[in-house]
Amino acid sequence: MDLLPLLDELRIHAKNGLKYADDPYDEHRYGRTLDLVSEYYGEAVDLPPEEAKDRLRRDLGYVTPNVGGEAAIFDGEGRILLMKRDDDGTWCLPCGFVDPGESPEETAVREVREETGLDVRVIDLIGVYPCSPNATTSPHGHVAVCYLCEREGGDLELSHEGDALDYREIDEVQNWHRYHEEFATDAWEIWVER
Repeated sequence: MDLLPLLDELRIHAKNGLKYADDPYDEHRYGRTLDLVSEYYGEAVDLPPEEAKDRLRRDLGYVTPNVGGEAAIFDGEGRILLMKRDDDGTWCLPCGFVDPGESPEETAVREVREETGLDVRVIDLIGVYPCSPNATTSPHGHVAVCYLCEREGGDLELSHEGDALDYREIDEVQNWHRYHEEFATDAWEIWVER
């Protein structure tokens, strides 16, 4: 059995956990998980413990931008589903970064479920968008992969990540999250043609 994919996923979850942990017990647990990953990674690739830790502290391979999955969902009146973000008050499509072992398409579906309570299926690719870093919201560049999705079920319910959730007319939204007006406009053009 190849343990490296499991160890990589555990490493990513532990590092992300340390980033968001606000309790010393959680910090200890995530740190311990990283220690275990280093230990088992060293055994799997035949490295002494300190060399294994050093390798895992560095980025392995060529560093690339994060990849995100975005979802555009329209109602019967042609309004798009948007969430008002709780961090900056802007409106965005349901979206998030790809988790380990997940495709951008799977990410879009998962993020819709997490942020809105809806179950959707992807029906079309809208586009792939390079997003540059900026001073206010993101110090890192990323790549957004946007999909047109269709509702299959679930109940519309706001998650803890937002302040509001609503179907909106694209031209009525004035406070867009970065790039999301472009995503919505491109999605509208594809949706209208279907």
